[in-house]
Amino acid sequence: MTQDFKVPTEEELKAKLTPEEYEVLRNKGTELPYTGDFLTKTPDGTFACKVCNQPLFESTAKFDSMTGWPSFDQAIPGAVTEKADDSHGMTRVETTCSRCGSHLGHVFDDGPTETGKRYCINSVCLDLDTNKVPPPRAPKPPADTEETVADLTTPTV
Repeated sequence: MTQDFKVPTEEELKAKLTPEEYEVLRNKGTELPYTGDFLTKTPDGTFACKVCNQPLFESTAKFDSMTGWPSFDQAIPGAVTEKADDSHGMTRVETTCSRCGSHLGHVFDDGPTETGKRYCINSVCLDLDTNKVPPPRAPKPPADTEETVADLTTPTV
């Protein structure tokens, strides 16, 4: 996203972050499931990278995947980089912050929304800016009906 950000040194990051935050963000660790601050909390706002403060996900993209980590169905365009991850005997897609390269989590193609994505993100990687509230998403009519927007907004008597 912005090109003028200078990634702090590892020493600066160790001083800034908690040991758990550093382990997850810089060493590709994982927080324990069902322990993250943002697992069940869904305040309105924009979730940003803990290291560089780049906006990553909007609260309107968050959903409960019942996996133990906060999940989102889409990232802010250009904010997240995806790359193959064959560690731990699995094939997955790792997500990192496109600005500072910090590890965020993984993305899977089994999401329940129209995007089909499930960004499974460690809470310790995120800060929440409640001053940057995204606009609400427009509801989509069910795919198996022929209702129009007018049908959905016109009161029935």
